[in-house]
Amino acid sequence: MEISSFIYGLAFLPFGVFFGLMLVKRLSLVKVSAMTLLLVVVMAAVFWRVEWEMLGVAGFRGVLVALDIFLIIIGAIFFLEVLKKNRVIDGLVYHLGSVSKDYRVQVIMLAWMVENFFEGIAGFGVPAALVTPLLVGLGLSPLKAVVLGLLGNSTAGAFGASGTPTRVGFGALSNAMVIEKAAMFNMVGMIVPVFMLWILVSESKERGREFREAWPFALWSGAIFVVPAYLFSFLGQEFPSILGSMVGMLILFLSTKTGFLVPDKERWIKQVEYKQVGLGLVKVLVPYLLVVVWLVGAKAWLGGVKIEVLGSNGYGFSVYNPGWLFLVSGVMVMGWMGGREKGFSFLKTAFKGAWGPFVVISLMSVMVQVMTNSGDNVSGWPSMIEMIAGTFRTQWLPLLTPFIGALGSFITGSVTISSLLFGNFWQMASVNLGIKAEIILALGLVGAAAGNMVALADVLAAEAVVGLKNMEREVVKGVLIPCLVYLLLVGMWGMILVGG
Repeated sequence: MEISSFIYGLAFLPFGVFFGLMLVKRLSLVKVSAMTLLLVVVMAAVFWRVEWEMLGVAGFRGVLVALDIFLIIIGAIFFLEVLKKNRVIDGLVYHLGSVSKDYRVQVIMLAWMVENFFEGIAGFGVPAALVTPLLVGLGLSPLKAVVLGLLGNSTAGAFGASGTPTRVGFGALSNAMVIEKAAMFNMVGMIVPVFMLWILVSESKERGREFREAWPFALWSGAIFVVPAYLFSFLGQEFPSILGSMVGMLILFLSTKTGFLVPDKERWIKQVEYKQVGLGLVKVLVPYLLVVVWLVGAKAWLGGVKIEVLGSNGYGFSVYNPGWLFLVSGVMVMGWMGGREKGFSFLKTAFKGAWGPFVVISLMSVMVQVMTNSGDNVSGWPSMIEMIAGTFRTQWLPLLTPFIGALGSFITGSVTISSLLFGNFWQMASVNLGIKAEIILALGLVGAAAGNMVALADVLAAEAVVGLKNMEREVVKGVLIPCLVYLLLVGMWGMILVGG
């Protein structure tokens, strides 16, 4: 059956409307998602002639997918609230910051290592919001603190929020090869601390000397996160960012203590006295280690157990959900360190923080399900996703894919939503070109993580916590070049891998 160019254009319409409403009308992500979903449902029913029963099944399945992330975010925020109450996060900052008085070392430890760890646990703008005020406390201007916080809100995002971008964003498309390839491409992220250093010293009168003194330390800091993250990728999507950052922090702590690659001459903006919080290093580390033990153990015991939901076209809830494990860990920490009287307050805060992402991802997930399953129709047309993928028959796809992923994060503020938007399209486009799907999916995922540097929602959130207003243009300008270099390197690596 011949399909008119009008119908092909119609398949692209939801993406045009989505980006147009976000960038031109500047509506909230919830409103944009709801309006785009309504458009997709009308198109599927009227033009593709998809039966209402099938649309209902797609909608139900989409909401079930979002429930997965709802539980993860609730658990992560609850766990972080418990840690804040017991000053465990302050203790972590104290022990890392007291290793060196050099502000370059301190900033990289906070904006890179600590932020990567929080990204691994919670994601969704939480890391930058936690770390940016700490950078201001070191003596940085609010603008520079926001820029550095956003730079750190990147590499770990590929496996942020306990692997949500692949677990929820890619869903059934994800497999061990996608995770391994993404962790491999993610090693480009070792350059991020070098960019941090360059921006950090940019206004210094001796910026050339200060950069030369510390760039080996910056590159070392990047390598000792991305390499362990790659090595831990075989455990599953939940572990690269969490374990990579934990191992990286430990190595960086020990190597800095011994003076390895630490600048010979210490430099600082102002002398910062880190407040002792009465927590030894072991007591600070135990809550984090507890989470890791739960994650690894439950993955081994429950990783393959699913509960199929009737009427969902085969969707099954995985019994292994990191959200439960964060909740259990938080309760155990409260029982040991205190804060039980605040338990319900922590839970309320967690629900409040998780509700917004849940609504948006529900809407986006339903939209993607409808577009993907629109091929099950009486019109005889391919699905909307198949039509879009069919127009991308270019051997430059590996180079373009990271930029497409970054665009998704820039607009939506989420690696997960970017993966939801483009995952099926990338998979079909790669099949059409005879390229291994795991390579293209991994490139898109890593590109979306890099795009977190310029994500509008994260920019606004980071500005808010330090009292910065109407500086979005300056912030994006500060992170744009590092973001573009990152994406170009990832895309070129993809081209070489496919070409080879």
